[in-house]
Amino acid sequence: MQPVLTAIEMQQADSAAIEKLHISPICLMELAGKECIGYMLEKLSLESPEGLQFLIVAGKGNNGGDGFVIARHLLNLGAAVDLVLLYPEGAAGGAAEANMSILRAYEEEGLPLRIFNSIEEAIPFVSEQEYSVTIDAMTGTGLRLEAPGAPLLSPLAEGVELLNALHERSEALCMAVDIPTGLDATSGHAAMPAVTADFTITMGFMKTGLLLQDGPELCGEVHVAEISIPGFLAEDAGAFLIDESFAAEHFALRSEGSAKHMNGKVLIIAGSSTGESSMGGAALLAAGAAVKTGAGYVAVSIPPSLAATLHIAVPEAIVIGRDMDSLMEKARWSEAILIGPGLGRSPESIDLVRALLSHPDIFEKKLILDADALYAIAEAGLQNVLSAMPEVLITPHYGELARLTGTDAGSVTKDPLAAATRFADTYSTTVLLKGRPTIIAKESGPVLLNTSGTEALATAGTGDVLSGMVAALAAKGECLPEAAAAAAWFHGRAGDLASDVSSLVSASMVRDAIPSAIEEMFDFED
Repeated sequence: MQPVLTAIEMQQADSAAIEKLHISPICLMELAGKECIGYMLEKLSLESPEGLQFLIVAGKGNNGGDGFVIARHLLNLGAAVDLVLLYPEGAAGGAAEANMSILRAYEEEGLPLRIFNSIEEAIPFVSEQEYSVTIDAMTGTGLRLEAPGAPLLSPLAEGVELLNALHERSEALCMAVDIPTGLDATSGHAAMPAVTADFTITMGFMKTGLLLQDGPELCGEVHVAEISIPGFLAEDAGAFLIDESFAAEHFALRSEGSAKHMNGKVLIIAGSSTGESSMGGAALLAAGAAVKTGAGYVAVSIPPSLAATLHIAVPEAIVIGRDMDSLMEKARWSEAILIGPGLGRSPESIDLVRALLSHPDIFEKKLILDADALYAIAEAGLQNVLSAMPEVLITPHYGELARLTGTDAGSVTKDPLAAATRFADTYSTTVLLKGRPTIIAKESGPVLLNTSGTEALATAGTGDVLSGMVAALAAKGECLPEAAAAAAWFHGRAGDLASDVSSLVSASMVRDAIPSAIEEMFDFED
């Protein structure tokens, strides 16, 4: 998995590369600029930028220096460059100033380079120019926002407005160097205004702000540029990005000659039915997902009135009653227990959750708590019970986590990483916080982030599918954080494969696409 760094962690990695490994700042800047050129040409499907026109808006720090290197290499390759300086030339210093002095020497050679010393000076010329790519090299990861939507001060605001205006009224692509200006590299919150890029080339390592909040919308496609900062400098990162290799590594295939009881026994306690309503569908989705994720044996406790429906929808599953004796018999038998999907919010359901969480036959199992089980925990004040359990995972969305913590959804939305991590540490549990990205936080460990999937998952019932997948992987032997992380990746991929039109995907389509998502990870040929 690749590390995902905060702005401070990236600054520390930069400093370590320079001070401990003696990699000079000018070397890092040169590599950053060259990586940008290579990826930009790939995006343009070109071998050379010769004959094309580019606009670079540069700030005063190392990000501006990256822009100066990009300008030089574009000129070397036969392109024309317009460079807008937002700050006086001497404000850069260090490696950036050295690279600017090279451009001044290029200017004297009569190359197709125009350097503008301010936005005002540039506007009469650049407004009418047709560019292939406009390049944001203004701030990089140095921007810190005190609050979302904070005003961006000039001249940065003017630089952002220029790039966004050109983006809106022309066909030029916009490339952000390291991170779009106006975006906080740690929180993902954006200032007003902020650059909207078509693609972002981030240096060294992925940044948390590219994945959170406004980040995905402003960054466009993200490419991580290798600039010779070695991976061991980020081994202690606070977050890592789940990838397909991790997901495949944590999906256990059935061994030859194994039996059903050797491939994961799952108990699901879900579904409800009253005279007024039924939520049996959640149980069907969770049970079907557990089966399709390869669980060897799935038992489902649902109201008797739903038994026939479950037998038809998931014939592989067995149905048990909801009396405590039946539940405890299967709890002792099981290797992972899922409680909550469609369980309902009646006083009886809350009492059931309370009784289950206090029973030793439940207590010692890998326990996944979802949906209405989370409501019951919050309503009955059972959060402290979680602290004593050896292996427990909760799977809330933002509103459910807010209810569990006694806050409002806005506080979770403001900093979901912190909210998930705080709950995991406080109650010694694992938290799978559903959202963009999905966050898996565990006590005293790095956070895992999942970005697989699209808006295909934004439909009722997909959370029930995910919880069933987690239960299956946990029953097959994975610890809960790794089961949650792998299931989240496969879940997102199943959403991608469910239909060519994301907006038409339903939860049952995601469930049915699970085998396809898993199969493409493995070579089953003899």
